[in-house]
Amino acid sequence: MRHIDLTGKTAIVTGAGQGIGLATAKSLHAAGASVVVNYFDDPDGNNKMLAEQVVNDFGERALPVAADVRNPEQLAAMNELTVSEFGGLDILVNNAGILRDRSFKKMSHLEWTDVIDTNLTGVFNSCKAAVGTMNHGGVIINVASLSAVMGFFGQANYASAKAGVMTFTKVLSKELARQNIRVNAVAPGVVDTEMGKSIPEENRKAMLTNVPLGRFAEPSEIGDVILFLASDMSTYVTGQTIHVNGGWWA
Repeated sequence: MRHIDLTGKTAIVTGAGQGIGLATAKSLHAAGASVVVNYFDDPDGNNKMLAEQVVNDFGERALPVAADVRNPEQLAAMNELTVSEFGGLDILVNNAGILRDRSFKKMSHLEWTDVIDTNLTGVFNSCKAAVGTMNHGGVIINVASLSAVMGFFGQANYASAKAGVMTFTKVLSKELARQNIRVNAVAPGVVDTEMGKSIPEENRKAMLTNVPLGRFAEPSEIGDVILFLASDMSTYVTGQTIHVNGGWWA
């Protein structure tokens, strides 16, 4: 049986302290990669605590690094530190994201820009910072969403950002092909993360009726698809969005 081995590879995972980011970091690290556990340095220090706990659990080949994906200078510094610490960069997973759900009529300009700046422009910023230091044959995986194709009520900002991520992925895959850098996206459905569990229970029950598999995803089920895309088992896959949603949109 063929196994995924990322020994000698280095990955950056944004928003890696919890949820899909944490599951992805675990999958990559377990496969042998060195992992930069990125987090947003929030005022109460909760994200830092989570990221440091992840690194402590890993024990080796891991580094917690604070960087706001909205800030190009902080991302550039994170990439420089990654190269300095681990000798290069092979895998970038753009996972950091936020929700600011509200109907269009009630959505404020700030709620729109906060989500676009983090979930879409943040991906641009992160890729911009990484490409200059990424090794030939590197891999970029962007986390999109089922919302991008379904257009859920109250998510004009989030759905638009994630749809942009999917199209950005296609464009970047073409532009970076000459460097043999592959660019793909994963579009999860509802996942049992803190973000997923924040959906009101009544809404969760209604959503579940649309899932043929009859359950929501575990974070590890998204992380393992990202692991596949990061590995040499997917060397001819680029420009694609892999939908991981239990059959909701099929």
